[in-house]
Amino acid sequence: MTATDTSAPAPKPAPPRQSPAGKAFALVRNTWRGLTSMRTALVLLFLLALAAIPGALLPQRSLNAGKVDEYIAARPTLGPLMDRLELFDVFGSFWFTAIYVLLFVSLVGCILPRCVAHYRALRTPPVPAPRNFARLPHHVETTVDDAPDAVVERVRGQLRGWKVERREGGPRARDGELTLSAEKGYLREVGNLVFHISLVALLAAVAIGKLLGYEGQRIVVANGEEFCTTSPAAFDSFIAGVNLDGTGLNPMCVRVNDFSADYLDNGQAEMFTSNIEYQYGDDLSSDTWRDAQLKVNHPLRVGSDRVYLQGHGYAPTFTVTWPNGETRTETLQWAPEDATTFLSSGAMRFDPPGDMFTEQDERRKNQIAIEGLFAPTASFHGTLLSSVFPAMLDPAVAIDVYKGEAGLDTGSPQSLFSLNKELINQGRLVKQDRVNLMPGESVTLADGTQVRFDGAVDFVNLQVSHDPAQQWVLVAAIAMMAGLLVSLVVKRRRIWVRVYPDGTVADGKRRTVVEVGGLARTDQAGWGDEFDRLVERLLGHSPTHVNAAHDIASASAAQEKKA
Repeated sequence: MTATDTSAPAPKPAPPRQSPAGKAFALVRNTWRGLTSMRTALVLLFLLALAAIPGALLPQRSLNAGKVDEYIAARPTLGPLMDRLELFDVFGSFWFTAIYVLLFVSLVGCILPRCVAHYRALRTPPVPAPRNFARLPHHVETTVDDAPDAVVERVRGQLRGWKVERREGGPRARDGELTLSAEKGYLREVGNLVFHISLVALLAAVAIGKLLGYEGQRIVVANGEEFCTTSPAAFDSFIAGVNLDGTGLNPMCVRVNDFSADYLDNGQAEMFTSNIEYQYGDDLSSDTWRDAQLKVNHPLRVGSDRVYLQGHGYAPTFTVTWPNGETRTETLQWAPEDATTFLSSGAMRFDPPGDMFTEQDERRKNQIAIEGLFAPTASFHGTLLSSVFPAMLDPAVAIDVYKGEAGLDTGSPQSLFSLNKELINQGRLVKQDRVNLMPGESVTLADGTQVRFDGAVDFVNLQVSHDPAQQWVLVAAIAMMAGLLVSLVVKRRRIWVRVYPDGTVADGKRRTVVEVGGLARTDQAGWGDEFDRLVERLLGHSPTHVNAAHDIASASAAQEKKA
């Protein structure tokens, strides 16, 4: 029988095997902790900014589908791949939405625990005084003639605005020892939390605005023309929110009465002004029109809608008189070709009266079309028309007059600013004359049809934006700035005061030892001078003894001031 070897180490017990459910729970817990860390939130914020770059560099389908089609057609290999990756619809893509949602969840997961922790900190009294004040960055020790209770009450009275806790004795306290623990600057963390909560609210408000909002542009002739925002068809271009199908638009009617522009001598625009009337809400049922004035950067704000004055141009007026005496008058906007002089180009189409021709084909072959240039302040170089100033001081047009099939009644889309060149090349639309006309002048065609230039009026480009969350965006932005300001201005400070009898008597009065220690929890630069001023205010005189670390810091600060 052999003796048992007691020197051999006992084998370590095998770790308990974790169940699949436990592994799954651990995976979810660790993933959640990683997602809700501040480092992850910063990474997601950087990724969100990085993901927005393609939206700024590449054409977006929501803004200009035509440019997207041209971009893809010019790159037959790369273009379709980029389209599958949703690079032409960045802000509505699945990957941008995923980053946005993850950032939102990460911020919420970061903020909620911090709110709970700060709430608990507000309800928790300041920590007790440390045993050895000499270990603090700044501390003072002195003696006074007052009793400990009197010293403590006097110091406590000077700490208005501080969270103060008085404690007596302790396991290792001296006889008659009293301590005060005081802390201020809790508002700093409140400002920090307000900043982050407002950031989340801002992200949520922007997301709601993109989901439920819309934006439309409309060109309106400034001669009393009006339109109502009841359908996307009322706009020349329309961008709907993600969850908007074009129905249920916020109804509003706008009537543009006039437009005026102020120009400098060099032709530079100084200010645009347009007087309008509008109906909104109950005004629609009572048919009440309210006056308003639009200027650049001064939109009309009504409820959750805004009406912006974006630009302007000119709309020439032509009257066509047919051989039977009937007339057709049309005013239509022409596109400015030169932003400095507002030399504009455009086209118009006129259908002859129905009783002039019995056959539809015959009437279609006798349509009148006009294409040319409009100059608000005309200047002629021979017969070549140009403009020398953007204001309408001496208007004139240079036009080509055509007769034939202008493209009306065909169902085919027609350009607003130019005629169909295929119709001209095929001889279906034949040029009749080329003339320069001043207001009131006319040209007569071979069949007796007369085309008269009646002048021009201004048109304005209005943008109607509907954002039900715009007020919350403003509130969140203001709260962010306020929270950031508070978090930068407020400083966290913590001090402790310990008093106990000295045991000596001077001039019949008992002496009391007073120790003051301070700790800057944030913004330690300049804390030494602040601590000295605080001690002098609490004790009513300058301290008689300061620790060595504080002496060195003060000496260094003095040398820096001298330098």
